[in-house]
Amino acid sequence: MKRFVARHQPRLSCACWLKAGLGATLGMGLVGWLGQASGVPFLIAPFGASCVLLFAVPGSPLAQPANVIGGHVLATALALALRAVLPPDWWAISLAVGLVIGAMVALRLTHPPAGADPVVVFLADPGWTFLLAPVLAGAVALVAVAALYHRLPPRTAFPMLQKTDALERAGPNP
Repeated sequence: MKRFVARHQPRLSCACWLKAGLGATLGMGLVGWLGQASGVPFLIAPFGASCVLLFAVPGSPLAQPANVIGGHVLATALALALRAVLPPDWWAISLAVGLVIGAMVALRLTHPPAGADPVVVFLADPGWTFLLAPVLAGAVALVAVAALYHRLPPRTAFPMLQKTDALERAGPNP
């Protein structure tokens, strides 16, 4: 039972958790402002969950730019294609979520919040322009805010270096 209630994340300083909350506020604020300025609703629930990863655990592989942007775009594109041929019934939403997760894992673009994109697509039936705005534009905006924001103290390495990048920077083995 202890394994189920144990906290697996390290304890962070007050500055870190305040920074995470403020970063999420700024990220969602930019996305909301873009929506208001363009007249296209940009705020979708999965972006709130993306902010948790981008600002609270930016070192997670699931929070990296390719995963955030690629996961949302892949999930939405696949959901839109499925919605074109399937009804907005519970079983079709379930099938779409499963196929999206399988595709994200297969392409190594796993981003858990993007697993909710098919639910949004099937319930709202937004059309293909939804892929560009809010999904692509919103995901890019969130990643851009995170990349800039994590340069502020306390600094966070975002995006993370891949192991191959780190090895290349280290140079040849002696």
